[in-house]
Amino acid sequence: MAASFFLQMAIILLACRLVGLLAKKVGQPQVVGEMIAGVLLGPSLLGVLWPASKTEIFTQDTRRILEAGAQLGVGLYMFLVGLEFNIGHFKSRARSAACVSIAGMVVPFILGSLLVLWLQHVTGIFSPKIEYYQGALFLGASIAITAFPMLARIISERGLSGTSLGTLALAAGAIDDAAAWCVLAVVLATFGASQPLHLGPANGGITIGAEVVAIGGAVLYGVLALTIGRKLLAGFGRRAEREGGVSQAMMAVVLALFCFAAWYTDIIGVHAVFGGFILGIAMPRGLFADDLRKKIEPFAVVFLLPMFFTFSGLNTKLSVLLQPAVLVAGVVILLASIAGKGVACWAAARLNGEDNRTAMAVGTLMNARGLMELIIINIGLQKGVIGEALFSILVVMAIVTTLMATPVFELVYGRKQRSLDLPAEAEGA
Repeated sequence: MAASFFLQMAIILLACRLVGLLAKKVGQPQVVGEMIAGVLLGPSLLGVLWPASKTEIFTQDTRRILEAGAQLGVGLYMFLVGLEFNIGHFKSRARSAACVSIAGMVVPFILGSLLVLWLQHVTGIFSPKIEYYQGALFLGASIAITAFPMLARIISERGLSGTSLGTLALAAGAIDDAAAWCVLAVVLATFGASQPLHLGPANGGITIGAEVVAIGGAVLYGVLALTIGRKLLAGFGRRAEREGGVSQAMMAVVLALFCFAAWYTDIIGVHAVFGGFILGIAMPRGLFADDLRKKIEPFAVVFLLPMFFTFSGLNTKLSVLLQPAVLVAGVVILLASIAGKGVACWAAARLNGEDNRTAMAVGTLMNARGLMELIIINIGLQKGVIGEALFSILVVMAIVTTLMATPVFELVYGRKQRSLDLPAEAEGA
């Protein structure tokens, strides 16, 4: 099994790197290429060209290791996202950001609620056990999510961090994603992802429902981590300043805390990624956060995340889109996703006084789903909320909306407008 795993990892790393570099050549973020590479390694292409690949490379034994590595990778990635979460973005554009974010949440949930009335009757979309409101909340969250890390990188790479557009998009994206993750936590809790908790003697006592365990446990963790935890963790920041960086001993403690956080949120029935994300937000900023990111990010992004993309690709069966009912559902969901996010955020920005070009740029950036979408739908598939057909549809939606982001942004905003919007200090640099 060890030999098969190493061969599997070599193929995954090379494929993701190659397709990622090809994506960069055509002006796309590398992560888009890696998402596509994951799909190509699954049954949609490699499985068709070489059916024996699932018994010679991606065997059941190695897939279990792949799944564990994928969960670790995506958990660390969400920890890094939390580490980059900057509350300061909200201060200068709070009103506009809140309006854009609300529009980018309300419209997707309305569309999701309407679509589920129909999608419940399409085979392979939702689990037969799911209730209508659970399907509506899950689909709404899936449409509402934004590729916040990619959004932040696009803004940073194009020198827009200090501009009106950059601040507005970052603030709205952060609010959107935080709300979408909260909704997903509620869906998982109500779907019975955790076990009821019995207190007292076996023949008596009280039983606390799974929903209460999950929601109550998540709220308790979030409050403690962001209040008492933040104060206790501040010592890491002071020590890093004194020592000039994060030592190996400090790194070991931080990673142990990450594992405890992921373990706790997983056993209460929410998901391990929530533990990592909240812990990242609670961590001190400054030298500590910068050095920690430099040490963790290369391994998490280069080695572990390709495992997640491939694990997602192995669960993606594009052949299901050949079924007329599923294909129609896929097209409708894609159009609803673009209208519910991109168009809604554009309209909200315009209503708040933004010029048309800035509003279109905000809508374009908010419309990309990227890796965040893959995380949500993998959780949904793992917990039995959605079926393979909806999983495959949403993988395609994530790739298409992410592919749209860069070229459409250049088209509607453009280099000339960016040069006009640069802060004074950037112009003189």
